[in-house]
Amino acid sequence: MIYAISDLHGSYEKYVKMLEKINLGVDDTLYVLGDVIDRESGGIDILLDMMQRPNIKPIIGNHESLALGPMKSITFSSITATALQNTKAYKLWMLNDGESTEKAFRSLDNETQIKIINYIESFSIYEEITVGEQKFHLSHTLPDYNPNKPIHDVSYLEFIYGQTDYGKIYANDTLFVTGHTPTMLIDPAYKGRIYKKNNHIAIDCGAVFGGRLGCLCLDTMKEFYI
Repeated sequence: MIYAISDLHGSYEKYVKMLEKINLGVDDTLYVLGDVIDRESGGIDILLDMMQRPNIKPIIGNHESLALGPMKSITFSSITATALQNTKAYKLWMLNDGESTEKAFRSLDNETQIKIINYIESFSIYEEITVGEQKFHLSHTLPDYNPNKPIHDVSYLEFIYGQTDYGKIYANDTLFVTGHTPTMLIDPAYKGRIYKKNNHIAIDCGAVFGGRLGCLCLDTMKEFYI
């Protein structure tokens, strides 16, 4: 089976419970649509677990993008801690609840820090797959999509920071699976539930904002929640 999940935001316990709930096996595939880290304290633990599972396919989110530069500075000691804290990149990371991730990352040995950096740098920007006869586009977010514009011409930043227009049908033959925006903000009626309309499937169910962690099986369209 093929599954998709997004916006774990350090909720390690919910992550583990979800893997148990879907009974993820070695022949299954789980796509993680970004924002594994920050907000809650278990983001590094989730990354370390994901790194050991070749059947987990990570896609980058804005929080990984924000963290990468400061993580490199910490790991390779390119500047002092005080100088790092004064950088725009570090301040922006902290404004987006990066404190717990930084603390956990600093506690690691240098070799493990490098492995995490290399792992994050390996994350896909997006994935396009076919399950059965259905085409899926998987990314953290995707704004202003134009079917007449080649996907490789879309800016990297649009895949991680943009706001998907859930009222617009981007393509008739493809389902667009995204995270980034909690479903309660798309439509309050979908608080804690996966949103499905206009060939969009939004799977960030606000796990760290009073919602739930959602996971979707792309083979059956069955929804799972913690």
